[in-house]
Amino acid sequence: MRVVTPVTTPTRLHLKKNDRLEIDWADGHQCVYTLPYLRSMCPCAQCRTVREGQSPHNLQSPTRKPLLTILPGNYARPLSALSAEIVGNYALRIDWSDEHGSGIYSFQYLREICPAPVDSTKNKNR
Repeated sequence: MRVVTPVTTPTRLHLKKNDRLEIDWADGHQCVYTLPYLRSMCPCAQCRTVREGQSPHNLQSPTRKPLLTILPGNYARPLSALSAEIVGNYALRIDWSDEHGSGIYSFQYLREICPAPVDSTKNKNR
């Protein structure tokens, strides 16, 4: 069960397909995600496995994490978001120009990976 709170409830989602995703949250916080950052943080199982330093084809536990983490995504061409859709009332799915689109970014996950720190003084008066 997903708990709806002001911290994880967006009031505005604005996707600039060649630049960024802006989200205003019900608690007054704003997050701005660049597209390369969002793509590299894709929450799908394959991308998460690659970020954690494992081969997506190896079903055994890794013996050692590599020294250099290779982030998922094909950046040979400029990255853009081709389209996006709301999934239920809890997430956003983005189709990327690198032909990836299986990641479902829950609003809770998007809030967790927000690049902007929460300004605690801003939320004290709410």
